[in-house]
Amino acid sequence: MQNKKFLSKSAREIAKNLENQDRSTLLTFLEDATKPVAQDVFFELSTYVIIDVFTVMNDALFVKIFTKVDTHKAARVLSRLDQHDVYKKLELLPKITSREIKDFLNYEENTAGFLMETVLFSCSKEDTVDTVLTKLRELGDRRIITIYVVDNEQKLIGRIPVNYIAIAQPEQQLDELMYKAYSVTAMATREEVLEVIEAHSLLQIPVVDINNYLLGIIRNDMVLSASRQEISGDLQTMFGASKEEHALSKSSFAVRKRLPWLQINLITAFLASMVVGVFEDTIAKITILAIFLPVVAGQSGNTGSQALAVTIRGLALKEIRIGQWLRVAKKELIVGFVNGVAVAITTGIVVFFWANSLGIAVVIGISMIISMVIAGFSGAIIPIGLKAIGQDPATSSSILLTTVTDICGFLSFLGLASALSSVLGIN
Repeated sequence: MQNKKFLSKSAREIAKNLENQDRSTLLTFLEDATKPVAQDVFFELSTYVIIDVFTVMNDALFVKIFTKVDTHKAARVLSRLDQHDVYKKLELLPKITSREIKDFLNYEENTAGFLMETVLFSCSKEDTVDTVLTKLRELGDRRIITIYVVDNEQKLIGRIPVNYIAIAQPEQQLDELMYKAYSVTAMATREEVLEVIEAHSLLQIPVVDINNYLLGIIRNDMVLSASRQEISGDLQTMFGASKEEHALSKSSFAVRKRLPWLQINLITAFLASMVVGVFEDTIAKITILAIFLPVVAGQSGNTGSQALAVTIRGLALKEIRIGQWLRVAKKELIVGFVNGVAVAITTGIVVFFWANSLGIAVVIGISMIISMVIAGFSGAIIPIGLKAIGQDPATSSSILLTTVTDICGFLSFLGLASALSSVLGIN
């Protein structure tokens, strides 16, 4: 019988031998071998061989290989295959086994496990350079830039750039060439993945489980693409649009997602109008004040939005922590004050010649400084505060900030005009 020549060899030796033969020979061996031998040999095969075999194995062989097997080990292998095909095959297994494997296969959307590519090229530390080059030529994948080295248990132990392989001696083993492999666990967040990639200037990073078994890789462009989508979603939610809405979404869907926020915005607008209403008599006496209200509100709103954008980005990329709120707030207070003084001087000059009133120029200049300082402080504190209580800073920060900047802008300008009108001779 064909399998007799393998009886004296270990499962790993048998797998390496069969990898170099055609796939029909490998399939025949797995079908004829006893269940324990077939399982041991199958899980010793290289990833790219397993992918080839999985696509052509029949249901009976799949059940033979994956019934009464270590479900964690099975999930590590199946995670590298087409998930649609895998889930169909899992229906063939006992319900408990199937459920356990599915639990290992499912990752949250913001984790490394969700972002990773599970089709990767890994080699044993005993493999020679010549063996690796042969495999690379067979695969013909130009995207492979790093060889990941695993031990006999498939645990990650090192990495080797492909260009190092190209200039090494054919007989050298990989354990002589490998370097430390920086990795992330499958449950690491996208922000944590970015931190490791940036810290070590990596083009891709391997993903491992809690026991350091190699699961997949994440390419730098995949993380950046996901981050761009997240940032664009945050930009939409900052202004009351849903992350799920796209440019060509149905009108009814857009209305349903946007209208509640517009109603909330309307309430905040009425709050600002109430502040203006308090100073109705002042505006009636000094009508020119109404002309400059949008100037004050606009500048404070822009100042707050700048601080808000920088703070939300810092929170998203973990550049800042909640505990650093005072440091961030101080910075925005200083920026708001310096910018406020500069803008106040320009505004005061324009208003002086426009209204021919030094009093109004002074009032709008002072109110500009006050409102911009408050706006900068609020732009930093609001998203950090929302984060501290477990809310998404991108969802409602903008609406809260608009309320604060409008009210503070109107209150500072009209309040100062009312209080100082007699002193500065405003009429």
